[in-house]
Amino acid sequence: MIPAPRFAGLPDYPFPRLRSLLGLPAGAALPGDAVDMSIGEPRHGVPGFVAEIMARNMEAYGRYPPNEGTPAFREAAHGWLCRRYGLSPGAIDPHAQIQPVNGTREALFMALQIFAVPERLKRPVVLLPNPFYQCYAGAAAAIGAEPVYVPATAETGFLPAFERVRPDLLDRTVAAFVCAPSNPQGAIAGRSYWRKLIALAETYDFGILADECYADIYDRVKPSGILEVSAGRWRDMSRVLSFHSLSKRSNLPGLRSGFVAGGADLIAAFRRIRAYGGAPSPLPVLEAAAAAWSDDAHAETNRALYREKIDAAERILGNRFGFRRPAGGFFLWLNVGDGEKVSLTLWDEARVKVLPGAYLATEVDGVNPGAPFIRVALVDALERTAEGLSRIAATL
Repeated sequence: MIPAPRFAGLPDYPFPRLRSLLGLPAGAALPGDAVDMSIGEPRHGVPGFVAEIMARNMEAYGRYPPNEGTPAFREAAHGWLCRRYGLSPGAIDPHAQIQPVNGTREALFMALQIFAVPERLKRPVVLLPNPFYQCYAGAAAAIGAEPVYVPATAETGFLPAFERVRPDLLDRTVAAFVCAPSNPQGAIAGRSYWRKLIALAETYDFGILADECYADIYDRVKPSGILEVSAGRWRDMSRVLSFHSLSKRSNLPGLRSGFVAGGADLIAAFRRIRAYGGAPSPLPVLEAAAAAWSDDAHAETNRALYREKIDAAERILGNRFGFRRPAGGFFLWLNVGDGEKVSLTLWDEARVKVLPGAYLATEVDGVNPGAPFIRVALVDALERTAEGLSRIAATL
């Protein structure tokens, strides 16, 4: 058998590529003196109530969970959306417009399949930010779409300016991915950004997949969300899906729990696809996740810890390497001239592991917008984070 070539052109996944650059075997433990700032894996600790809830519901692992999750989970997610975005309870139906998922990577990959491809199109277009989360590109490849990478650089406020895409490409567009707060740059989308994007989607008849997994991690300004804009102005979410996760908000990446919210017809279509190819979230996970979405105190504690580390970064790095406080998320996006070369230097000379920005982006017209940068994850304890930042400053 010859594998289908559809995925052959995808960019290499960043972390195996980084291991190869640094000469690290897969699965090998890092040296004890190493500071790993390469991956966005929160390390603030699991909320205390999670273990007790999981233990209390262990017997539920002996039952198949329903595809659409439990009413308690959907109502907890609905309650968080209303509190977080100021939605009126009737703005979104918790049972028809919210779907639990096993982490949002699976959902982002699978959800693109539900957007209809008009018969007039020989090949659909999917718009992606550049830099981007790699699963967006994989999703586009899976439906045989042409990925169009839209720069998200300082010139555009580190968010993709989709309105600058050529009209002939917009005519073929079936969906656009957008991450806000953005990974890796930490930019937040204001209401005007969401309004312009929704209007563009209305004009050219495409869907929006809004990856808002960092929505509850922000510095000074609470980011707006696509659901509050679509519910508040259009009162129509028919072309919108918003993705949320407990991985970052609640330090629970291993729980693999999130949800998708949006137009009722889109959620119904997504549920139907997942009935064939998705794995429903286990019942104990749904119980613990419902409690996490219902509790805002631990998320506020989380934000305070990240602010302390951003403060430390500002003190240690000053105005070097284009430092700016990320408005959202927990990454620094530092301009060091040659991100790959500097990543290798930092590992060899300082035992600090960071991610080259080029590995999160792709080359368009001979330019990779991530090439000058490194991404630095502020996920460890304050003391350890400050140590890594000090080594970066001293080495560079």
